[in-house]
Amino acid sequence: MAQGSGHRHEGHDHGEHGHEGHDHDAHEGHDHAGHVHDAHAGHDHDAHAGHDHAAHDHASHEGHDHGAHAGHDHDDHVGHDHHGHDHHGHGHGGHSHAHDLRGQSRKNLFIALVLITTYMIAEVVGGLISGSLALIADAAHMLTDAAAIATALFAMALAERAASTSRTYGYYRTEVLAALINTLVLWLLTAWIFYEAAERFRHHDAEIVGLPVLLVGAGGLLINIAAAWVLHRSSGHSLNVEGAFQHVLADLLGSLGVVISAVLIILFGWQLADPIASVAIGLLVLWSSWHLMLSVLAVLLEGTPERIDMYKLCGDIEDLDGITLIHDVHAWTISSGVESFSAHVLVDPSWTGDREALRARIMEIVHDDYGIGHATIQLEQSANSCTAEDHHVGHLEMRSQRA
Repeated sequence: MAQGSGHRHEGHDHGEHGHEGHDHDAHEGHDHAGHVHDAHAGHDHDAHAGHDHAAHDHASHEGHDHGAHAGHDHDDHVGHDHHGHDHHGHGHGGHSHAHDLRGQSRKNLFIALVLITTYMIAEVVGGLISGSLALIADAAHMLTDAAAIATALFAMALAERAASTSRTYGYYRTEVLAALINTLVLWLLTAWIFYEAAERFRHHDAEIVGLPVLLVGAGGLLINIAAAWVLHRSSGHSLNVEGAFQHVLADLLGSLGVVISAVLIILFGWQLADPIASVAIGLLVLWSSWHLMLSVLAVLLEGTPERIDMYKLCGDIEDLDGITLIHDVHAWTISSGVESFSAHVLVDPSWTGDREALRARIMEIVHDDYGIGHATIQLEQSANSCTAEDHHVGHLEMRSQRA
């Protein structure tokens, strides 16, 4: 895509593309000598309608590095506030909301970490005293919970580091990688539980004291309920927190299994209840983490976010007056709460409308109607200008398949 000749806008505010209250006369340090503002004196530049930037053409930003915006502070641009400023259809809405969600997620993760780490010690002691594999497995699971949450906190801190020329998206993806690592560790732990349970089934020499298992397991169940409740409030906004939540949820179910096995041992002396409970815990862990793994892989493979109907989105854009086709369409997730969209839009050569107003309307659809915070739109007169590109979504595919 042609995006900006040597023109870098690192650090400025790409809020929602509306130019609400955008007064060019108040821009400290902003040189308007090369700008042609036709009849725009004191004019609110809403959506850049008719805004002609001569000698400063935002519609042709060839070489414009959009990646360098990832991770920067969109609220602080001294002397040149580009709030809602449309740079080649380049939008950055929703970043402040994602930042607020990360702050709440960090707080919830820390609370859960304190709860789990404190009780993990009690479970280790109780497991050693009682000889219960289920309790030791639950304690080990709590250890991985603590490690998962600590990893999540570290990843969130790393994700807030500023972008650079070598990492234009910053470190947003560390949250996704942390979720992937946590899931893999969870599966390794499950494999160990299955192995130990198989050993218990083959050798019936383990004598388990039921009462300590019951008391410690019940305490662990309460702690995990509290931790799961804390994390659940943020799990829908971050794959990283979702990974930690899945750890705690699986451990909650594991604690329930420990309590049930302890009751069976106390009432009926059934020692095999312990390894059976361990296997049940392992199966629940695999079930609870499978969806998370699919979500992580979808992000790493840059798949279209599940909530976005691409055919409808492209259809809404193509239905605008003056647009012939939309092609080279991409929608992907950078990290939790940070989604991107890019497309080439073919404009009818005979159309005489305002291209900047058209671009602003497209950005409004992408951002307001579909909630995508970061978008890059390229308007074209002819599709021949990009015949060498790999059109992942062909010229006619969107129009022919949309409802």
